[in-house]
Amino acid sequence: MDFSVSHAEDGAFSGGGLRAFFEYRDLGIKGATEGRVGAHVIRAVPGRHAEGDSHLHRLDFQMVYVLKGWVRFWYEGHGEVLLKPGSCVHQPPGIVHREIEHSDDLELIEITLPADFETEPAEEAAEATAPVK
Repeated sequence: MDFSVSHAEDGAFSGGGLRAFFEYRDLGIKGATEGRVGAHVIRAVPGRHAEGDSHLHRLDFQMVYVLKGWVRFWYEGHGEVLLKPGSCVHQPPGIVHREIEHSDDLELIEITLPADFETEPAEEAAEATAPVK
């Protein structure tokens, strides 16, 4: 693994991430850990909002920490959860969830293991794990 440091003034946000209504700023952890860990700041694109699709991620670890604004999620087995500045959530591997809504000024940090992972719609995941008849 390599040493890594990231400064806000040197980092740029870009689209093209997992969700079109967010922009992402890579914190350099993916490269430093050869893809074992991902860390980025995510911010809302003002005027764009969640599409409300239930899904899950195929990964080993996911943590979200809200810096600014708010976001409301629905989690399987837990219902709706409002995250605001200082809120932290650990999303266990494979938990079905969806974003309900977020503020235009939302900013959060997300850490994942590994950096790259698959996301599946909840319907496909349910079919893939359903017992064979």
